[in-house]
Amino acid sequence: MSHNTFGHLFRVTTWGESHGPALGCVIDGCPPRLPLTESDIQAFLDQRKPGQSRFTTQRREADQVRILSGVMEDDDGVQRTTGTPISLMIQNTDQRSKDYGEIKDRYRPGHADFTYDAKYGIRDYRGGGRSSARETAARVAAGAVARKVIEGMRVRGALVQIGPHAVDRTRWDWDEIGNNPFFCPDATTAARWAEYLDRIRKDGSSVGAVIEVVADNVPAGLGAPLYGKLDQDIAAALMSINAVKGVEIGNGFAAASLTGEENADEMRLGADGRPQFLSNHAGGVLGGISSGEPVVARFAVKPTSSILTPRKSVNRGGDEVDVRTKGRHDPCVGIRAVPVGEAMLACVLADHLLRHRGQVGDFQ
Repeated sequence: MSHNTFGHLFRVTTWGESHGPALGCVIDGCPPRLPLTESDIQAFLDQRKPGQSRFTTQRREADQVRILSGVMEDDDGVQRTTGTPISLMIQNTDQRSKDYGEIKDRYRPGHADFTYDAKYGIRDYRGGGRSSARETAARVAAGAVARKVIEGMRVRGALVQIGPHAVDRTRWDWDEIGNNPFFCPDATTAARWAEYLDRIRKDGSSVGAVIEVVADNVPAGLGAPLYGKLDQDIAAALMSINAVKGVEIGNGFAAASLTGEENADEMRLGADGRPQFLSNHAGGVLGGISSGEPVVARFAVKPTSSILTPRKSVNRGGDEVDVRTKGRHDPCVGIRAVPVGEAMLACVLADHLLRHRGQVGDFQ
């Protein structure tokens, strides 16, 4: 299987399967002399790991990361990157492959079972193998390293919609995100989501979600006008996350309903003599290049396909069957996708920062 790597100068290759002994990633292109310890990475993995509330899968994984290469202590006792490939490993400790025995030869509707079989002639039915969202733990680890590269920029994410229920943006409070199990910036909506998801979970069903990721303090100038657009790479990175079916930058699809006057981000000169934008409908990217405004992206995650309700399907032998997926699954996989979206945005920004410096040097 090819295509396990993303990025250009900041390159990440992920490896491992959902029910294998371990998974991880190799990061190539990270600059040297950046302080990096396992605890720097662990803080972000702890946000993504399963089993932290009744609203996520009850698979219990410590997601403890180990740095295998690419760092060493300097003369002051500070562990820093060396500029060589950084290899990270996360062991799987709570996989239950027997839960998937009944669907070994059955294609689960909404999953990649059929398409994997059609392409490779073999598939890992134990939790989906490489197609499992378990792979995203490696991305979150890589994102922690990327944050070291883009020091000064801040990447944050929030869950803004579960099913048909969206947050009230007039009550948006970034500080509220850590106070509930949904990464929700609106306390009132978080309470409603809890009641709603309890019903979904007890029914053995699932529901989709929308995540918003925002990067602040992004300098103007990242990206390229044609085939290296910043928003193009953000969209590709977010779309590569498991279960993502839609991505938008700034106003996104809502821009189609606006007039030119409403959508244009007008400018005036600021006190420092530089242009200042009066709005940010473009989501911080114009012509594929960052404008200096916050970079804003949203992505839609479909409902978890593993549900208890029997669904019509077929098996490898060509028989029509009904499939009921057992095991431990997220009633809303979008909840744990928030730190994954943050990580992918951080990786893209790190890659574009290094590409910018390689082409034109430091910022003006």
